[in-house]
Amino acid sequence: MFPLRDTVPRHYPPLVVWSLILINGAIFLFQSGLPPEQQEWLVRHWGLVPARYTDPVWAVINGLDPGNRLPFITNAFLHGGWLHLLGNMWTLWLFGSAVEDRLGMVRFILFYLACALLASVTHYLFNATSRIPAIGASGAIAGIIGAYSMLFPRARIIVLVPVLFLPFFFELPAAVFAGLWYLLQILQGAGELLAPRLGGGVAWWAHIGGFVAGVVLIHFIRLPHRRYHRDQGIFGHGPRGERR
Repeated sequence: MFPLRDTVPRHYPPLVVWSLILINGAIFLFQSGLPPEQQEWLVRHWGLVPARYTDPVWAVINGLDPGNRLPFITNAFLHGGWLHLLGNMWTLWLFGSAVEDRLGMVRFILFYLACALLASVTHYLFNATSRIPAIGASGAIAGIIGAYSMLFPRARIIVLVPVLFLPFFFELPAAVFAGLWYLLQILQGAGELLAPRLGGGVAWWAHIGGFVAGVVLIHFIRLPHRRYHRDQGIFGHGPRGERR
């Protein structure tokens, strides 16, 4: 279920979203240009390796500083491949620009970093002994999806669902899309706990933690006095979720 577009008009340039996309892209290009052994070093030292903190002896033997907490944030700026990067950046653009439009630049970047941190903490708590680096912005972007579903619950999301290699397109309310997305993460996360060896290396619990963080934090960080435009309506859309 891949989101393609939404119906929420934007009225302010998403400068933070553009900056985050440029920063993530620049870091990935730098990362990709390194020799394989240096790429591995970068991911191990700046990705989130939970065992680094729960098994400090192992960490020191492997050249990792167990006192360095920066990977709880820096992991969100590393990606494992072009598809990983492009999928995350597209989702950030699609949902993040509307959320930034509502929050403003400063609150949005603080919100994004808070979601990234809480996603990392959730992954750490559920994978405390893991020696595999977790990387990617998906935990922070999960928080953006959660916030979007709170701010614009009736907005319409066009999604692509491939069935037997055939593309099918559906229109869903944002709240329904977010609920289905969250349920999928819960099922995948629970399955990984029950059968960890069958896990595909995806940080499902980071997605879950980031989403919950976004749903909760948006109620404290939103700007109730920020101007509401007529074409957005009270939730950022028309009375039936349409663009007006």
